Amino acid sequence: MTSIDQDTSKSNSSNASSKPGEQSGLSGATARRSNRGFASMDPQRQREIASEGGRAAHEKGTAHEFTSEEARAAGRKGGQARSRSNRERLEAGNGNSSN
Repeated sequence: MTSIDQDTSKSNSSNASSKPGEQSGLSGATARRSNRGFASMDPQRQREIASEGGRAAHEKGTAHEFTSEEARAAGRKGGQARSRSNRERLEAGNGNSSN
């Protein structure tokens, strides 16, 4: 056995799971879920953290509040993008069915 093979066999044995049903090695990495990070939190806790950030930004004075004119422009821009996307999708679908 080469030193690389020995290192690999050592690392594989150290990855062996003590819990039944849990996979070991790299292939099991996707099967296990980490309990770290924002995405793994309870949705209620995520909302609490996000709310704290919003309150802090308002207290600091850096939060942006849309004027009615800015909101109107943003809505118009979104509507135009959606319209364009729908039109392109329909044209692509019609082009394929006529051939």
